[in-house]
This record gives sequence, structure tokens and C-alpha cells, in this order.
Amino acid sequence: MDQISPKLLIPQSFLVNRDDVTSQLGLMWELIKAPLLVPMLKLSVYICLGMALMLFMERVYMGIVIVLVKLFWKKPEERYKFVPIEDDEEHGSSNFPVVLVQIPMFNEKEVYKISIGAACGLSWPSDRLVIQVLDDSTDSAIKSMVEQECQRWASKGINITYQIRENRTGYKAGALKEGLKRSYVKHCEYVAIIDADFRPDPDFLRKSIPFLDHNPDIALVQARWRFVNADECLLTRMQEMSLDYHFTVEQEVGSATHAFFGFNGTAGIWRIAAINEAGGWKDRTTVEDMDLAVRASLRGWKFLYLGDLQVKSELPSTFKAFRFQQHRWSCGPANLFRKMVGEIITNKKVRFWKKLYVIYSFFFVRKIIAHMVTFFFYCVVLPLTILVPEVKVPIWGSVYIPSIITILNSVGTPRSIHLLFYWILFENVMSLHRTKATLIGLFETGRANEWVVTEKLGDVAKKVAEANKNKTNSKAVKRCRSKFTDRLNTLELGFSAFLFLCGCFDFMYGKNNYFIYLWLQTITFFITGIGYVGTII
Repeated sequence: MDQISPKLLIPQSFLVNRDDVTSQLGLMWELIKAPLLVPMLKLSVYICLGMALMLFMERVYMGIVIVLVKLFWKKPEERYKFVPIEDDEEHGSSNFPVVLVQIPMFNEKEVYKISIGAACGLSWPSDRLVIQVLDDSTDSAIKSMVEQECQRWASKGINITYQIRENRTGYKAGALKEGLKRSYVKHCEYVAIIDADFRPDPDFLRKSIPFLDHNPDIALVQARWRFVNADECLLTRMQEMSLDYHFTVEQEVGSATHAFFGFNGTAGIWRIAAINEAGGWKDRTTVEDMDLAVRASLRGWKFLYLGDLQVKSELPSTFKAFRFQQHRWSCGPANLFRKMVGEIITNKKVRFWKKLYVIYSFFFVRKIIAHMVTFFFYCVVLPLTILVPEVKVPIWGSVYIPSIITILNSVGTPRSIHLLFYWILFENVMSLHRTKATLIGLFETGRANEWVVTEKLGDVAKKVAEANKNKTNSKAVKRCRSKFTDRLNTLELGFSAFLFLCGCFDFMYGKNNYFIYLWLQTITFFITGIGYVGTII
């Protein structure tokens, strides 16, 4: 049998230029582009456009509802029964319910005094208040300092107990669960949870407990977070913009329309009976707070968000701490969705529309789609279409929709409107990590159950900033320089190079002028890649 000539299988032009490596690579690219890359990229564009439309409709819906809430909805004091609890000369403090305050801690050297002092300063009868410091610290020196602080307040007549465990099983959820088992809290009706860097005002309980006391169907009252270090650096300003939208819009809309939202893990007061009925604290995910909220909601309990009741707190001021926090906040909800979607669908105690809201709006769009479309569409698919000009992205998908979504997201923090453009670029960078964490949670692999406590600096951050500004802390500067390699983030640097090359290609051959956006995004990825996102402003 005659042998088949290779010329029949390989184009003649490829053989002619076989010594030209560049030409060979170009011809190989053309051979695989039309039958493989173009169809795959077109499908990716359609999927991303669909996700973008879902996110767009969600944001528009939230915007319309929040406007209606602000203009026409009654205030919480008018929607629910609210009667302030006053001191009674005849009965003393017996008309005040007994409240437990839990303060979970883990090696909180810089901030442990903040929350303990704030809890002990609450304006509530001392005989009706039980403060429980749940210390899971592994550093014996820190444990000793926390215990001494508790003893100092106890000597002043405050009912405060220092509680430790033999191990950290269940992390925060395990500590909270163990604390509720203690015999001295059995007579408590409500529990306020305050993280170590939170500092509620003295009237915190007086403004929140009456809603629980006079409305037996309310399980949770959630206060808004107010950030004491929002102006510390660019990183904290970016976080403030994202979280203000969450509190100003998402929490408010959920509370007003469905009496449901995700518990934020702190600065909230729970009815202990609701916690017990929902099955108590569980450590099956890294978002034990959201887990409890969903289970309690499926049993018919209502939640109330008080936007006017604000509790001071601290934002992560280092990129490393922020990345760990965002991993937990993105991975946990996706993992919880995987474990609870069936239970939500089959639940018979809540209405269909509430189940639809929880599954589609609360979980699917906000916790999954929002991260994925931001990363895949604007950081992967859109740049790739520059290399494959046969694939077109409509301008409404690449420009109009993201612009409207961004404007709607900015309503929470009008004072930072001048930072809006950089916030977009920064959120695109963070979508890389959030998408990765979301996929880990959905498929429950790798770091799905990783729990890293967010580093808190308290007043230390201000002192370091002032020292660096005055150039008086040379040792701190030297330590910072010696750890430059520790701050390098290779994933961000890799995407920075990819976007830069795509921008250069668009500058030379493209027609859509995407290179402006791509180069700006390149700079943002590069800044985060070398660990300088927290530059002081």
C-alpha cells in the first residue's frame, strides 16, 4: 500500500514556512481558532451576558425597593410594637429581661479591652446582664491579660465571666454553642453577640431589646456596622464602599420585604429560644452566622434590621488579612448553599416567594453570580475577545450594564464617589479571589473549611501610620522591606501580565479602545500583586 503523503494532511503554506517559527505558530493559531476557540468563546460570552443581566436586574430591583422603603415604608418603631423599657421604682429592675452578652475571642491582643469595656459600659441593670468572654486564645500571655481584664471589671460589680475551652472545635460557632450550655445563662432570654473589635454604645440594648420583648415572632435584631478606621488607607475606603451598600440596601430591603437577611455574626441580638428551635450553632461551614439565620428563617422567625442603630467596628487594614476574610465570606455562603438548597426547596413553613428570594436573590445572584460574572466576563472573556476579533461583545454588555450596576452600588457611600472608578478596578481584582473561593465552597474542596481569624490592630494601626509618616520608626520600615517577598501575590501579577498583553494587542490592532480599561486594570492587578493596595491616603 502506498504511503500517504504528509502534504495531504498539512497545508502547503505550513510546509513552505516550516523554518519560520513565528509563521508556524501563527498558522497553528489559525488552525485551532475557527473550529475550537471561536465557538467556545462565543458560548462564554452568551453565558456571561446572561449572568450580567441577572445581576443587573437584581441591582435595579434592589434600587427600586430601597427607594420605596425610604419614601413610603413605615419606620421599624411603627411597623412593630416598640415600648421603651423603663426603670420601675416599685419593682426595681424586674421588668428588664435578662440579657447575655457573648464576646468570642482568639488572640485578640490589640482589641480585647475595646469590646469588654463596651459591654461592661452598657446601660442595663447589672443584675439583669450577664457578660461572657469566650476566649479561644492559644497564646498563654494573651489569655492571662484577657482574664485579668475580666477580673478588673468583676471587681467593680459587673457580672462578667471568663470562659475557656480545652480545644477550638467548631471555632467561633463552637465557642458560642459551648457558652450557651453554661448553667448560669439558663435564665437569659436574649443573647447579644459582640466581636472583639466591636464597641456598642451604652444605649445599644435599650434601643434593640424592646423589639424582641414586645414582638414574639422576631428572632433577631441586627445593628449596622460603622467603621472607625475607614479613612486609614485606600484599602479600608474600598471596603467601606462595598459594605455600606450591603447595609444600606441589601439588609434594609431584606428586612422590609421578607423580614429576612443574613446575620452578620456580630452586633446583633438573638432570642435564645429561636436559636434552640433552629438547631443551635453549627460549624459545618465557615459562615455559622448565615447558617443559623437561614435555618431560623425556615422555621418562620422574622428578622429586623435597624439602620439607625450603629456599632463601631474595625476594617482589615492589611491586604493579607482582607484576602483571608474575603475567602471565608465567599467560600462559606457557596458551601452553605450547596448544603441547604434542598432543605429550602422542600420547606413547608415559609411562603414560595420567600423561598425564591432566599435561593435566587440572596444566594445565587449575590453570593455566586456576582463574583463569577465580574471575574470571568471583565477579566477573562472580554480581554480574550480582543485576541479573537471574530467574537463580538455588544456594547450594552461591556459598557452600559456595568456602568449602571456601578452607579447603583455607589449609593451607599456618596462621600467616596470620587473613588468610584478605582473601586471598580479593585473589585475586579478581588473577584478573582472571591470566584476561586466560591468554586471551592460549591465543590467543597481544598480550603472549604479553612478558618483564619481576621487580624485586628485597634489603635496600633494609627500609631504605626503616624510613625511611618514622621519617619521615626526605622525598625518598622526595615521589617516591612525585609518582608517584601511575603507580600508578593503571583496570581495577581500573572493576570497583570495577561491584561497588559491584551491591552497592547488592542492598542495595535483593536477597534474598541478596550486598551484604556485593560491597562488601568493591569496597574490595579500589579499594585495588589506587589502588596501595596493599602497605601495611606
